[in-house]
Amino acid sequence: MNTRIQFMEELTRLHHDILAMGTRVEEDLRRALEALRTGNLDLVQEVKAGDEVINALQIKIEDQTAILIATQQPVARDLRELVTVFKVTDNLERIGDHAVHLAKTARRLSEEPYGQSLERLERMAETGCSMVRDAVTAFLNKDAALARTTARKDDEIDTDHKAFVKEVLEFLTRNPDRAAQATKLVATSSFLERLGDHVTNLCEAVVFMVEGSHVELNE
Repeated sequence: MNTRIQFMEELTRLHHDILAMGTRVEEDLRRALEALRTGNLDLVQEVKAGDEVINALQIKIEDQTAILIATQQPVARDLRELVTVFKVTDNLERIGDHAVHLAKTARRLSEEPYGQSLERLERMAETGCSMVRDAVTAFLNKDAALARTTARKDDEIDTDHKAFVKEVLEFLTRNPDRAAQATKLVATSSFLERLGDHVTNLCEAVVFMVEGSHVELNE
């Protein structure tokens, strides 16, 4: 078989697995959000199980990529794409971890309801879902413009994070006996804020893959 054809077939398989990983991360984040909204603890368990699938996909993809680099010795844009794969899987895995954190918060709130609006927290998760989907699409389509547009959505998460922390602190002043719960809510918001950062990192990797330049998106 022609070496170039073989390389492209292997790359197609990698893309399939990356799409599967990104889809699972997005689905788990949506499950965690739904658990937060409804208190459905079955969804919490599904997110935890999904995290194991995500971790396994990361190992599989990175092993395949390492073999492809070693055996095909790609150069220029091909090499940039394979190097980017490691950044994509690393950030997707971390986003999956944040979905687990959100699911754990949903479980705690089902045991001890907060009694205040979680609208901003929910919106952060919703924005994160759309960012994950668009970032993976940008990678698969080699779309640097979409990567840049997606990264800008991180500003929305940052804004909601700051506002939510302020709301929780105001709640704490009125309910000093709920300090433990307030601390966990702030931590959850921080995890979602980092989620946005991880998607931004992924988008920066896409720009590098396509254009060959290192950029800082949403400084």
